[in-house]
Amino acid sequence: MNQFPTGDIDNCEKMVACFRDLKPEELTLISSGKTELTYFAGEILFKQGAFSTHVLLVMDGLVKVYLQTGRDKQLNLQLAKSGDFLAFASVFGETVHTTSAMALTDAQVCMIDKESMRKLLMNNAEFAMRITSRNFRNERQLLTIIGNITYKQMRGKLASALLYLSSDDFLGQDVFPHLSRQDIANFASIATESTIKFLKEFERDEIIKLDGKDIQILNRSELEKIERLG
Repeated sequence: MNQFPTGDIDNCEKMVACFRDLKPEELTLISSGKTELTYFAGEILFKQGAFSTHVLLVMDGLVKVYLQTGRDKQLNLQLAKSGDFLAFASVFGETVHTTSAMALTDAQVCMIDKESMRKLLMNNAEFAMRITSRNFRNERQLLTIIGNITYKQMRGKLASALLYLSSDDFLGQDVFPHLSRQDIANFASIATESTIKFLKEFERDEIIKLDGKDIQILNRSELEKIERLG
């Protein structure tokens, strides 16, 4: 983890769209309580159960957010990208992290004082609505995961994970080369061995194409059908 050298990049509030319409005094409020850091791929941003002191804003790169369910078991919940906030519950009084986060690629992150963020949300309804709308998409992903775990068979779970990881949210991002088969399994909530087996079946059926770690979706409608039928 490195702190960005002065002048290396613009301030985070100038880089991310949600901050661009703020008044000068609001930008000053955010700037007074922030630190800009870079995390290298594989580094932990925060750990489940640790004290939560800041809101984190991803400015560049991909960050994997996951729930640790055992010593060697985890459930991947979200792939955060530029513009996504992490540890946002700290603004509303949550004192410890309920999840963990790891940089999947080199990632630029802005750590914002949670009290400064709380004041901004209370005083600027338009900004609060933009942030709430963005966070709702993350909640929708969590509901999808719950539904998959509860109702779907393994093929449906894997299809749902592949559709999420190849969705328009990650357009222009090379997501799959950064994910191991175990990572994909943890997004689907199935065993790694089953993930490898079903990926080969999907390739045989010309639904996807495998190229090392990379996965190309060839027949999205068929993948959606498998997800729908569970």
